[in-house]
Amino acid sequence: MEVVQTARMLLSRVTADDLPAVHELHSDPRTSVYSPAGPSPDLESSRAMLDLWLADWDERGLGYWAVRLLGETRVIGFGGLRRAIVDRGEVLNLYYRFRPSAWGHGYALELVEAALRVGEGLGQVVAVIRDTNAPSRRVAERAGMRKDRTIPYGGVPSDVYVA
Repeated sequence: MEVVQTARMLLSRVTADDLPAVHELHSDPRTSVYSPAGPSPDLESSRAMLDLWLADWDERGLGYWAVRLLGETRVIGFGGLRRAIVDRGEVLNLYYRFRPSAWGHGYALELVEAALRVGEGLGQVVAVIRDTNAPSRRVAERAGMRKDRTIPYGGVPSDVYVA
């Protein structure tokens, strides 16, 4: 679904106009502390990331959303599902990342629950979470996901959570 409304948020298909928000959020060291690749080093890297997300929607009809609070225009995060190969199997990879100002309000859980509803019947939904990322593990567990196994992912041990 290109647009999903939750109790407090509007989740909408990313567009090329989201590039400034993609770069601002992904170049912030605070939001990338658990990312093996670290923060996005420059605008071109962020553009390449967004281009992949746009292609997901165009080619597969599914992808990540830009997250806005209802009635507001500012993007507070990105997340959703995209088809990916994880541990040699095709899955729906669940992703969520929010601005630090949005942390601690339950927005990630709200997004994850919406993504799990959208992904129902489309394939196995997994979240690959770095073993040291306790906040993301808590969100996945609160949404009813469970740790299935640990794999090397991006050069670091990561837990695979399944819905």
